[in-house]
Amino acid sequence: MNRLLLLVPTLLASGITLANSSVDLPDTVVTASRQAQSLASTPAATTIFTRADIDRLQPTSIVDLLRRVPGASITTNGGQGSLTALSLRGTGSTQSLVLVDGQRIGSASAGQASLEFLNVDQIERIEVIRGPRSAVYGSDAIGGVVQIFTRRGEPGLNPRASFAVGSNDSYRRHVGLSGGNQRTRFDLGASLNETGGFDRTRHETAGDEDDDAYRNRAFNASLIHSFSDNLEAGVRLLEQSGNTEYDLFGNPEDDFTLSTVATHLQWQVNQLWTSRLEAGHAEDKRDSNYDFFSFTYNTYRDSASWLNTLQLNEQHSLQTGLDWYEDRLRSTGSFIETERFNRAAFVQHRFASERFQTELGWRHDDNEQFGRANTFNAALIVPVAENQQLVASYGEGFRAPTFNDLYTSFGANPNLQPERSKSYELQWRGQIQDTQLQAAAFRTDIDDLILLDPFFVAQNISRARIHGLELSATTDLAGWHTMLAATWLDPRDRTTGNLLPRRPKRLVSVDTDRQWGVFGVGFSVMANSERYNDPANQQQLSGYGLVEARANWNMTSALRWDLKVGNLLDKDYGLANYNVDGQTYAYRENDLNAMLSVSWTPDF
Repeated sequence: MNRLLLLVPTLLASGITLANSSVDLPDTVVTASRQAQSLASTPAATTIFTRADIDRLQPTSIVDLLRRVPGASITTNGGQGSLTALSLRGTGSTQSLVLVDGQRIGSASAGQASLEFLNVDQIERIEVIRGPRSAVYGSDAIGGVVQIFTRRGEPGLNPRASFAVGSNDSYRRHVGLSGGNQRTRFDLGASLNETGGFDRTRHETAGDEDDDAYRNRAFNASLIHSFSDNLEAGVRLLEQSGNTEYDLFGNPEDDFTLSTVATHLQWQVNQLWTSRLEAGHAEDKRDSNYDFFSFTYNTYRDSASWLNTLQLNEQHSLQTGLDWYEDRLRSTGSFIETERFNRAAFVQHRFASERFQTELGWRHDDNEQFGRANTFNAALIVPVAENQQLVASYGEGFRAPTFNDLYTSFGANPNLQPERSKSYELQWRGQIQDTQLQAAAFRTDIDDLILLDPFFVAQNISRARIHGLELSATTDLAGWHTMLAATWLDPRDRTTGNLLPRRPKRLVSVDTDRQWGVFGVGFSVMANSERYNDPANQQQLSGYGLVEARANWNMTSALRWDLKVGNLLDKDYGLANYNVDGQTYAYRENDLNAMLSVSWTPDF
């Protein structure tokens, strides 16, 4: 919650202030351990997107950014605003934790986060942790953790505005203002994005042949105040609301609201002890409207945390934390229970010397419904050469059953146990001249997978084993800034031997950009191998490769033009299937498209 403003890397024993966060630096990460630390000191495989990356890559959505993460695959039901699922390292869409300013945004009823509704104009930074972090965060962090940080203020007065127009009657507008001084900083931003869309389905049923539009209104606000060099408080707000249309027996549409509020109070008690109190609220509300009926699924989550970091000496640091959150559901559906709470405590120790570093962590969760769960993690970091490290790690994870799994009147099972995982990873990372390299081999075993039995009742009836290899590189070669990621996965249901559905076995992405003075160009290539849509591996979705091109022109110091052309080769592809009248079809994805934008960022 607001961890961009967690201002003290606990590896430092002195000279600590709250005024200017070290997370301004690209080689600093907050999400891995809920405190700011250098990338070299965390054992977690990490991908970071800064605001500069967002401006350079010109993504139309957060999903466009996450496609570039090693080991990440995306499933959508056709186009912007459609149902979207993220898989990290071959795990399921409900087995990775998604945070906005520290707040969990996964739906308590369905389990997965509504990533399709998050607007990139409100985002400052994204951190993706690949691998289990349940010993720090508890439930859901089996495949990894995605944390999205909203915009924050900078000293001075900094207005911004942008407008874009593109294919399929698409329009984007954004205005914002940030400012402040050394004690107080603020940011305000508002956006309106619209697209007429395209027909997401391929069959000819009446009512499903129209274009499926999407409209999103977004607002963000933040206020951070330092009462002294040692005491700081802050609040952040993000709200996304709008309407998305889709095809299913007529002309259905969803009205949605996705919002978070995060507050914090941080006190540097002395050079050894930092204490932080956090509290927040998140909502995921959706009204599904059909021709003759409608459904409402609204989930609410209140949370609070108390985090303490103790720098015992130059080598030893200790972090302790208490977490609490409560989920509530308001729905037109019939649920046996509509509320539950979770309480947790965790402790993590880090040791750092010239020869090696270690990390040991343990967490205990007590859930009102399924009872207690303990998770453990351990890691060893060993320097093997100048600017090179070997990392060996072990991590446990679990996923709590959702309201749909436990409480709905049809198909629920109140006796379900959490899904549990064990992960093993060996990582090499290093820097050779201007090139940063990383390779990771991992294995994840998941027990008690929750699936539907032949009578459509949720049961702990399956096991999965995932093997994987990730390679990534970032380099500047002949003036071209290039990022490359490649992943090989073998995600299998151990009960049947089949591949887990909607997970490709091979993924590649390449981004390369170059700036010549006021002009710049860039290209991206993203490719996925074939995948199966169903657990029985009977419905195969073809692999695909996409090419994007982009250009920018800094017309003045305050005025910038951007042009992006997506799906340059006009590839016809689908990421998920649907069935109508016994026939199977693939959802359509966007074909050749373009967007032209202009942004104004004066420097006062």
